[in-house]
Amino acid sequence: MSTILLSNEDVGKLIDLDEIYSAVEAGYASYCSGKVVHAPIVDLYKPGTSEMFDYKFCLDEEAGFFAMKSSSGGFDKNTAKGMLPGFNLVYLFDAGTSECSCIMEGNYIRNLRTAAGAAIANNYLARKDASVYFAYGAGRIGKAAFRATARVRDLTNVYVFGWMDGENDAFIREMKPEFPKVHFHSCLTPEEGARAADIIVSVTLAKKGPVIRKEWLKPGTHITAIGADNPSKQELYADVLKDAKVVNDSIEEASARGETYHAIREGFLRKEDIHAEIGEIILGRKPGRENDREITVYDTVGMAIQDLSMAVCLYKKALAAGIGTEFTFI
Repeated sequence: MSTILLSNEDVGKLIDLDEIYSAVEAGYASYCSGKVVHAPIVDLYKPGTSEMFDYKFCLDEEAGFFAMKSSSGGFDKNTAKGMLPGFNLVYLFDAGTSECSCIMEGNYIRNLRTAAGAAIANNYLARKDASVYFAYGAGRIGKAAFRATARVRDLTNVYVFGWMDGENDAFIREMKPEFPKVHFHSCLTPEEGARAADIIVSVTLAKKGPVIRKEWLKPGTHITAIGADNPSKQELYADVLKDAKVVNDSIEEASARGETYHAIREGFLRKEDIHAEIGEIILGRKPGRENDREITVYDTVGMAIQDLSMAVCLYKKALAAGIGTEFTFI
């Protein structure tokens, strides 16, 4: 059996945002239907540095594949060499034979599967009339999450705050031609965007400590919290989750690594009070938003099933289109 190698350029040719949304939604449902075997996330740090890899693994019995995604980060000296500070790869293995079916560059996958997950949560949990969006974090995933949400929700006003100089203007300059009917607002502070928003998507590096405060939120606000994916990261003050309807991608992982972890640790939330996993809401087993005044928080740390679902979709498209390079290990 040969292995298909897909470069960043190959993956870019195969991307369809609507297909990715459907694939990730189906993956969440499959996970909550008991068809997915998920391993704990593994972090591996170079001692004394922030340079690290994290690894996510799972098996989807229905899809017929094992998957592993490796993501590196913290290699900040790379920038001076014209390289990215981190790299991502996704590996697909045939569940029947264990042979490696595909290896693909994972930057597109990392950004877009995260964006699809955010759009799914925003669609299921935000108020039906939610039209004001706050992008707290204006980088690649922040842009992708807005684009994905704009495909499923009618957004009229978008507030933007990024910590890097010029980031707000770059976001607005890129998005205005794509969304000419949307009014964009550059925020001087995160508070400005949070107070205005119906939907908040927080996707910074989450290294500044908690920023988004409970008192900034109006009734009926929905938050999708993405940036905190290990216990050292936080974007929301822990009391934001107190009295909110909390939904996770994986309760086990979010309780160990996400905003949910901080809320439990600080006594604002009990694990048994978490409302649902997003797959349960997709399947109709639990309700999503139940009224227009409740605060809803979707806390996601990222799951291997997102990577697997998107990767299988792209792999099948690559085979049909004849895209990629064949490689034989044996």
